[in-house]
Amino acid sequence: MKIDIDRISVVTPETNIGDLVLFHPKTAEVLYEIGMHCLGCPASGAETVRQAAEVHGIQPEVLTALLNEKL
Repeated sequence: MKIDIDRISVVTPETNIGDLVLFHPKTAEVLYEIGMHCLGCPASGAETVRQAAEVHGIQPEVLTALLNEKL
């Protein structure tokens, strides 16, 4: 099965974390670096970048920029 990696071509604060990591697995490195070690839990897959940033004490714009750099 071929995964369409272009499904997410730019990360926004409203990008779903589960979809982002599914289509761009290397972005998980950035999320682990901010302390988001729960990528496998059901709640994290439904969170947006904004929600993850807020929970982990980082500005959503900063996390968005880091994830876009990784893409």
